[in-house]
Order: sequence, then structure tokens, then C-alpha cells
Amino acid sequence: MNTEIPKLKSSDFSTLNCRGHVVGLSKPKIMGILNITPDSFSDGGKFNTGKAALLHAEKMISDGASIIDIGAQSTRPNAEFLSSKEEISRIGNLISIIKKEFPPILISLDTFYSETVKFGFDEGIDLVNDISGGMFDDKMFETVAETGLPYILMHINPTYESMHEKLIHDDIILHINYYFSEKIQKLRNLGIKDIILDPGFGFGKTVEQQHQMIDETEMIGFGEYPLLIGISRKSFIYKPLGKSPLEIQEETQKIHLKILQKGAKILRVHDVLETKKTIDLFLKK
Repeated sequence: MNTEIPKLKSSDFSTLNCRGHVVGLSKPKIMGILNITPDSFSDGGKFNTGKAALLHAEKMISDGASIIDIGAQSTRPNAEFLSSKEEISRIGNLISIIKKEFPPILISLDTFYSETVKFGFDEGIDLVNDISGGMFDDKMFETVAETGLPYILMHINPTYESMHEKLIHDDIILHINYYFSEKIQKLRNLGIKDIILDPGFGFGKTVEQQHQMIDETEMIGFGEYPLLIGISRKSFIYKPLGKSPLEIQEETQKIHLKILQKGAKILRVHDVLETKKTIDLFLKK
């Protein structure tokens, strides 16, 4: 099998095609996290009613988010496992409500189920954010291809049960790039053109490996695809410091600035306003 990542010019990922709407990536984007779950690790239960979710989406948009990432299932260690049917029930009509209230906003759907993607597409989502790299549902890639939506490809261990286990013993960047090269070939063979890479902070990596990922961000995907980075409230930052997920705002923004300088295009965050300040600072330099 040829596992070489197809070469692209930098201009090839300066835009995304979201349902015919051209979205520029010349300036970094903020993806605000909207967990409609009762058990997410830092905000579980806060936004799992329709009204609370809509108000939080409105706040993130006013603070500077241009993408809202809706997730109905927590993927923290020991989280409750939901079926696609349960995810869809939990999401309800939230996607269509947000699209109606805030038409310019892009909505990303955080799911590893192809059936949830089909539901989300009918409701109006603009991107698919699949933590599983298509490995938890063998119909995911073909379903994304049918929708024509941009696909966020995350690095993760092969199974749901193993996704938080520390299984990688070789160089983390080489390992991630080999994984991406295989997946990208499959996606592009299916006709999926808009691919965003997420190296998977918080999923099966040691603290040291995650700091290497930060230090070598520019090597992930060989700089050929746009990068989404999600370090918000992750334990590799707060646990070594003896802090809680809500006490690492300063440390998180320092890392955000560093990875922006190394080419990150989308930051997936809980704290939109502080991240907006960091991006403004980056753009001034």
C-alpha cells in the first residue's frame, strides 16, 4: 500500500467548502465546544437542555467563535457509552435552531457514528468531527463522502475501549503521521477533499508525548493539511501542575500562542473569549 501523504500546495487548504460556502483559513478560527452531555469532564450537565445550550452557543459566538462543535457523547475516561439513536435523541432540533438563529455560524458535529452524521447533515451541519478516524463505524468514511462535508480526522487508538490507553512506544510524530497517511489515502480515494487533521491531544498519549506534539506541531501532517488543535482543559496540562481543569487558563493560552506560531488553523476550546485575545495577539505579531 502506498502510504505517502498526497502533496498539496499551501493554497489547497486556505479554504474549506462547507455546503457550497467558502470558508477562509488565512486567519485562525475558534471552534467553541458545546457539550450537550451530563457527564463531560469539566462542564457536564451545564448545557444539556435546549435553552441552556442555545444561550451558551450565543455567548461563544459573541465572544468570537466561528464554529460551534456540538457533542452529545462524552469521551472522557469511563464515560457513559451512547448509541447513535441516543445521540440523535439528545441532539434533538438543536442544530436547526442554532442555524436558524445564527445563519453565518458553522456547526461541527462531534460523533463517531455514520447514522448521526446523516441526521446532522439533514439538520444542517457544516463539518464532521470524528474522534475515531472512521474506526468505530465502518460506514463513516463513505457517509462523509456522500455528504460532501469537510472531515476532521483525529488520531486515536483503534478501539473505543483502548482510546485512552498509552499504547504508543515509538516516536509520537512519526506514529501520528503514518496513521494520517493511511487514512488520508482512503478519504481522498472516496473523493473527500476537505480534510482537517487533529493529532488527538488527551487520547492515549503520555504527558511527554503531548509536549513533543506541541513542540513539533509544524511536523504533523508535514504541513500539508490544516491542523485543528484541542488542548482545552486537558489533563496533561493541569495534572502535573496540581490544578483543576478550570485553573489553567494562562498556561493554555501560552500553548495556544505557540501552536498558532507553528501553523495551527483551528483551536477547539471551552474558553472562547480568552482564546480570541490570544489569536488577536498572534495576528498583531
